Amino acid sequence: MVIPFSRPLALTQGDPAGIGPDITLMAWLRRRELGLPPFFLIGDPDVLALRARQLNLAVSIRETDKASEAAGMFADALPVMTILAGIEVVAGEPHAATAKGTIAAIEKAVSLVITGEALAVVTNPIAKAVLYEAGFRFPGHTEFLADLAARATGRPVTPVMMLSGPKLRAIPVTIHIPVRDVPQALTGELIVETCRIAHEDLRQRFGIETPRLAVAGLNPHAGEGGAIGKEDEDIIRPAIERLRDEGIDAIGPLPADTMFHDEARARYDVAVCMYHDQALIPAKALGFDDSVNVTLGLPFVRTSPDHGTAFGIAGKGLAREQSLVAALKLAAQLGRSAESCR
Repeated sequence: MVIPFSRPLALTQGDPAGIGPDITLMAWLRRRELGLPPFFLIGDPDVLALRARQLNLAVSIRETDKASEAAGMFADALPVMTILAGIEVVAGEPHAATAKGTIAAIEKAVSLVITGEALAVVTNPIAKAVLYEAGFRFPGHTEFLADLAARATGRPVTPVMMLSGPKLRAIPVTIHIPVRDVPQALTGELIVETCRIAHEDLRQRFGIETPRLAVAGLNPHAGEGGAIGKEDEDIIRPAIERLRDEGIDAIGPLPADTMFHDEARARYDVAVCMYHDQALIPAKALGFDDSVNVTLGLPFVRTSPDHGTAFGIAGKGLAREQSLVAALKLAAQLGRSAESCR
């Protein structure tokens, strides 16, 4: 049975040549079995219809221009708010001509959540290289969403990327930058601000009264007291001391190679890591199919599957919808928590 919700989730199509259409169709087909919250897709209905035929999936697709209608349609049809792809899309063959529609879908989803018409934003995977060809100037989804939020509210927004799974929550302090640039980008203020946002969102949205933050070191063995790099003692440790002075339960810097086994994870609620792969490798290793990308620090809820576009398997019936299902469920949960806090 589908869980009743006052407002549906706004789901973006992502790159239409990737597996976003596949997993959207598959998730909708399991809506009753899994008790999914109502959602509507923002994208090209023709892309969905073609992909459904390719995958031999019997999905009724119904167009709508009102988010308020989507919840009523959801039981019998997959609601779609139309934004055209721009070209005839071939599964597995990305094209820069689709970038405009991909970007417009994200903008529309954010607009609908800001105005209160949708409960939360859930984004299917995008291909950043495809968007860059079309002039996209943001490193990724996270930074683009923060810019849209700042423009909508008139207030600066610091986005924090978190992978949330049943075994681990992990946050990278620096995100989509080359590894060689991490030491220069890493500052005490950035670490403190990231941890403050994580602390507040874990309290307000995840319902953790006193979040426990485990902060990783940058270097092997957390710098070995300065013998293997100075950043851990000069930047990370003073930031942790500031956080503790503010009443935030933060420990570290901890050697990253001993932070993620079962016993270690039992001692904290979120691992705060210094760079992208330091956080995402353990998060995906411990929960690839059921982890969710959550953007903290936004004035609305946004989740996403923890995987990419997977062009190589698009349209072939090999994609798995579990991470999208988890993203939809978590978005609804966090959206309702945000409502109750108002």
